[in-house]
Amino acid sequence: MSLTLFVSDVHLHPERPAIQDIFSRFLLDTAPSADALYILGDLFEYWLGDDDVDSPYSGTLALLHKASRSTPTYFIAGNRDFLVGERFQQESGCRLLPEYETIDLYGRNTLITHGDALCTDDRDYQRFREMVRRSEWNDKVMQMPLVQRKAYFHSLREESQGFNAVKPAEIMDVSQQEVERIMSEAHVDLLIHGHTHRPAIHHFQANGIEKTRIVLGDWYKHGSVLYYFDNGNYKLTEL
Repeated sequence: MSLTLFVSDVHLHPERPAIQDIFSRFLLDTAPSADALYILGDLFEYWLGDDDVDSPYSGTLALLHKASRSTPTYFIAGNRDFLVGERFQQESGCRLLPEYETIDLYGRNTLITHGDALCTDDRDYQRFREMVRRSEWNDKVMQMPLVQRKAYFHSLREESQGFNAVKPAEIMDVSQQEVERIMSEAHVDLLIHGHTHRPAIHHFQANGIEKTRIVLGDWYKHGSVLYYFDNGNYKLTEL
């Protein structure tokens, strides 16, 4: 039976070697048996830019490249690694996709995305997101020395954690209205995303059509993988 794999929010970091080991085994043992592997953002805790030649993730890039030789591997940038570029693509073997991509999943049109753009109720975050996706902001940040850039990203992360600690949880989740809007525009009945760290399978009706939203889990304590089979069955499971 053929299958396609989806993961998100691995958040690789040198201080979490156990998750690095789980992800490495996943790439070596599971990924080669799939028709395709989709990584829907936040593979890294942070990505300072393709010019970080001393990146702690070089081993992961090599394993990704090896896996991609047998399994086409696709990557949608998340809010932690939106600075990935051509060098990342070459060294990882991943094919970079836009923020929203509609794929043919064994005959079922499916929309995939990282998920942060769906959290429209969190207006502060959306303003921040808009700022950091501007080419002017990117150019300014990429001109910083790597040491300064790392300190800047660290300060942004601490500030974000402080704001999130006092926000209602529902504000940081996706907006159902936005989910329905984007699925309607894409003419799909299946949406797969990550970002919220709330793994679940949601079934709902919109405009009289049965639809499904699958939320991938994070990898902070264990792996989270969606297995989608060619007969239409699927399972969201922990490693």
